[in-house]
Amino acid sequence: MADKGHSIIANIDRFNEFMGRNQLAAVVVRSGQNVTYLSGIAYPGTLARLLEFPDAARGVLLLWPHLGQPIVVLDKTAERLTLRDSWVKRVETYDAYTESPYSRLCKMIKDERLDRERIGFEENYVSAAHWKEIQNLLPHLQMVDCVPMMDEVRWIKTPGEIALLKKGADILDDAYLEVFPTVRPGDTEREVHSRMVASCIRRGANWAHGMLHSSTNLIPYAGESDTVFKTGDVIRTDYVAYVQGYPGHQSRSAVLGKPSAELQHEYNTYRDIYRMTIDQCRPGVRAGDVYQFVVDEFQKQGWKHKEGGYGALVGHGVGAWRHQQEPILRQGSDIFLEEGMVLAIEPFARKWWHLQDMVIVRKSGPELISEKMSTDQMYVIE
Repeated sequence: MADKGHSIIANIDRFNEFMGRNQLAAVVVRSGQNVTYLSGIAYPGTLARLLEFPDAARGVLLLWPHLGQPIVVLDKTAERLTLRDSWVKRVETYDAYTESPYSRLCKMIKDERLDRERIGFEENYVSAAHWKEIQNLLPHLQMVDCVPMMDEVRWIKTPGEIALLKKGADILDDAYLEVFPTVRPGDTEREVHSRMVASCIRRGANWAHGMLHSSTNLIPYAGESDTVFKTGDVIRTDYVAYVQGYPGHQSRSAVLGKPSAELQHEYNTYRDIYRMTIDQCRPGVRAGDVYQFVVDEFQKQGWKHKEGGYGALVGHGVGAWRHQQEPILRQGSDIFLEEGMVLAIEPFARKWWHLQDMVIVRKSGPELISEKMSTDQMYVIE
């Protein structure tokens, strides 16, 4: 199954157990989060779009039989990189733009004698047209949705995954500690953002993205602009730095110049609620109850959690490929936290207060992964 030089960090035993529990003869995955999780490869740059777009003519598919060897179905452009970096060493190539990847997948399913079996597919990543194509080519195949199952498989992290998450977290905190002291009145959001991304890449991230805004910019996530930082502005951030497909994911706040007593008090109040929220993240706690805890604590301060249209969640799971995964700490979620989950906790308050850290759910209490940059005190840029 795997090349001896490439350690498998995914929890394959858990994956096989869940396939058996769901009576699946195989699983076919198409999304970045599941292909990266099961193959160990995070396609970089241009090749990343092969996993991003369900309608890509050069899509990558992974067929994993419950009994047998996994097979990566891909365009020849991605073959050499896959053979070099993936622990899955069986690949099947197709001719992009002249042949459908799904027709080649169906051939492999038939060759493996799985064409009359029950196979899991990602309903949210296989287009209606491709779903129909598979059914037409393999009319006796039983196609079922495996998205919830794969979410549950991935949300318990292995030591190998945690090591990559830790590496990404350290890179990101080091970037904050490098860049924050350089911010000066007159710098633009665009300039400071570019320094953050450059620092992450230089320190070893494969890619990075995020948000950095002044408190005077009232439209977060609209892209970094030519808004100029002035003394007294609060800097709000939300960054992700990926290492082998696994994210370091933290948000840090800073103030340019000495803060007022009122601003300092507000930060301390928010920080204390934030710390109490992290402490809620223990095995057996319902995800929806963590969300409600934040709503209730903010209410005591006269704050609205959804102020400005934000606050649909107070945290989320992290894992391979894209950073926001189940469990989502949202209103009404009935998912119970389990030992070994890794969560990014990020309650948002008062237009600009946004701290975020990654923690491992432990019976002994949440274990902080992203501890290199302290949030005990508001970061002041003198």
